[in-house]
Amino acid sequence: MPLPITQSVASTGISGLDDVLRGGFPRNRVYLVRGEPGTGKTTVGLQFLIAGVAAGENVLYITLSETVEELQAVAKSHGWSLDGVTLFYGGPPELPASEGSTLFHSSEIELEETTRPLIREAERGNPSRVVIDSLSEIRLLSQSPLRYRRQIMALKQFFSGRQCTTIFLDDGSPDGSGANLQSIVHGILLLEQIAPLYGAERRRLRLMKVRGVNFRGGFHDFRIQTGGVVVFPRLVAAEHRQTFSEEPVSSGILGLDGLVGGGLDRGTTTLLLGPSGVGKSSIAVQYASAAAKRGEHVVLFTFDEGLGTLLTRSEALGVPLKQQIESGLIRIHQVDPAELSPGEFGWLIRRAVEDDGARVIVIDTLNGYYNAMPEEKLLSVQLHELFSYLRQRGVSVIATMTQHGFAGPEMDVPIDV
Repeated sequence: MPLPITQSVASTGISGLDDVLRGGFPRNRVYLVRGEPGTGKTTVGLQFLIAGVAAGENVLYITLSETVEELQAVAKSHGWSLDGVTLFYGGPPELPASEGSTLFHSSEIELEETTRPLIREAERGNPSRVVIDSLSEIRLLSQSPLRYRRQIMALKQFFSGRQCTTIFLDDGSPDGSGANLQSIVHGILLLEQIAPLYGAERRRLRLMKVRGVNFRGGFHDFRIQTGGVVVFPRLVAAEHRQTFSEEPVSSGILGLDGLVGGGLDRGTTTLLLGPSGVGKSSIAVQYASAAAKRGEHVVLFTFDEGLGTLLTRSEALGVPLKQQIESGLIRIHQVDPAELSPGEFGWLIRRAVEDDGARVIVIDTLNGYYNAMPEEKLLSVQLHELFSYLRQRGVSVIATMTQHGFAGPEMDVPIDV
């Protein structure tokens, strides 16, 4: 028997998604996770059940498409153990070898012969969490939108009546019959995969609805990596206001500090603008080093320059960057071009501020930031939200940007910030 459940929500096992949901899915309801193949539906479903096992619950994964062996292979690729997760294969029986050439259609199987065993398995195990993968098989067996809707309604009533939190996985329906599900389920999670012209694929999710939950709307970037799905919640700067001391931020160079009235104001964003070779990165590193000398934590995100080049140039200028990195006061994050989404970049900065206590953030360069995500839309808006968040946290931001063209009025600013 499952342990008594006192929580009002069920954690998804994905911290970023729980953050978007304000804690998790409300219990004893039916949810739909929809997305094309490769968007991570199976991974989300397994993480949801593994979180249930960790909470001492009975959980059940019903697969109508993939075999149990295939699911175990997915878990192994992430380093997971499925101990405690009941896997039940409810798909059509395999054809005998002698009938391998026979045309076989899923519509030839009676729908009741598929749903009856999975209901018996749920009654036997009495799970508090269930994942059904996928509704595409039930849709094919139903043969009509009306019968399909009635079958999903029956499954919803069955599982909800057993105090069970259920997730249906669905690839979507080209005939539009899937739209009928939107009014049946309690919540809908949409997963998307975008293939840019260059670089790794981009994934993002959106909660279409969750009844009774003031979830964080909009698109949220996510990544599938070893260990499962990692969600980067969309940044809302207004949620992070706090008070901070407004002392000036010194560069350690008397002449430069004198030019800006004694130092940069705490919690402001400063743009160092100019053509290549004028010393933008050197000034930014000088500010970072001076902050480290004061005992402040600094994180430097570099898009264009390698760490070795940065250290060599700093040593030539007498900036003890290498020693400050070794002491942990300065951390360098080399960003790989075309491998980063805006949401993930914002999440990296949030972790630097909230986990590492960074007081100074350096972004070198904004040109590299834009070039790393060439097909993204509204990057300036996302950058503005990020800078607003940092200002409200009292973090000083120093960003560099390279101008193009010849000196004088012909100089071009490639990005409007």
